[in-house]
Amino acid sequence: MITSKSAIITKLPNVGTTIFTVMSSLANEYNAINLSQGFPNFPVSDELISLVNQNMKKGYNQYAPMMGIKELREVISEKTYNLYNVKYNPDSEITVTSGGTEAIFDAITAVVKTNDEVIVFEPAYDCYVPAIELNGGIPVYISLKYPDYKIDWNEAKNKITPKTKLIIVNTPHNPTGAVLDENDLKQLANIVQNTNIFIISDEVYEHIIFDGLKHNSLITVPELQQRSFIVSSFGKTFHATGWKTGYCVAPKELTVEFRKIHQFVTFSTFTPLQYALADFLKNPANYNGLPKFYKKKRNIFLNSIKKSKFIFVPSKGSYFQNLCYSEISDEPDYDLAIRLTKEIGVASVPLSAFYHDKKDEKILRFCFAKDDETLNRAGERLAKL
Repeated sequence: MITSKSAIITKLPNVGTTIFTVMSSLANEYNAINLSQGFPNFPVSDELISLVNQNMKKGYNQYAPMMGIKELREVISEKTYNLYNVKYNPDSEITVTSGGTEAIFDAITAVVKTNDEVIVFEPAYDCYVPAIELNGGIPVYISLKYPDYKIDWNEAKNKITPKTKLIIVNTPHNPTGAVLDENDLKQLANIVQNTNIFIISDEVYEHIIFDGLKHNSLITVPELQQRSFIVSSFGKTFHATGWKTGYCVAPKELTVEFRKIHQFVTFSTFTPLQYALADFLKNPANYNGLPKFYKKKRNIFLNSIKKSKFIFVPSKGSYFQNLCYSEISDEPDYDLAIRLTKEIGVASVPLSAFYHDKKDEKILRFCFAKDDETLNRAGERLAKL
């Protein structure tokens, strides 16, 4: 029996159940349209599913190599070169992981030690800070400004101290849909030049970007590339979030330390899917069409609420759209998200969940990775507010 003297002391005293779990559970309980958690409700490619099945039948069902199968790492290397004109060695600089979240955890753990400071731009995806704190690091927060959520690089520069070990950036950005431009990369490069600061660039939505914008990966700037862990996700790209498969590219010396962590977190990743992806990625059309595909969905959702009192700036990337409800209610965003789920049957995520201090700007985040009918039904309900 555990006594009061031997009871576990939490390493994450400020962490509870994630908002995504809370809102999805509530959506299920009230049979609401779930635009909260970021998962598509439409089918995965028949071709990709067939490839997975074929590779299962071929017997590729045991452990994959710790770093990922060679065939997939080689295709990732080729894809990265074709997109960004930078060559990563598939043997020593590319690692397949069990989702983007694992890759982010591994990268943070590889470089952050006790009392190291890590710059985090808020609103921030919720896996960053717990991993920092588990490794004894200290998150240093910089708040992005509504409505465009541009980074104030002067503020970022002023936050740099001798203890700064890591900067985490995310583009396209979850939860705001903002994207970094070439000037952002230039400013970041100037800040880290002649320092020992590492960077994690969360680029899991790299292929989901709109309105003629391009994805400015940190890979494209040598000063950034040489110190960066670049994280991507097959789950986000191919509508299969439940398969939890992603990867990290990084220079050899960073990958050595990254793999030391990875091998004891998941060791290896779903084997038949890796073989399937190695084939599926050979056709660039399987990911190059995503901007057009998701732009249509974003526009369907926004058109469905155009007669409402919501205020918004169209998302520039990712499959999330933020709506400001300041003209509708003065309720706290968490309370309104709960009420809308229960009363009108549409679940969202309050943006305050992405701030350490629960900053409330009267904004809700909606996922538009849904079929057209679902988006229209949700919009009709929201427009009645």
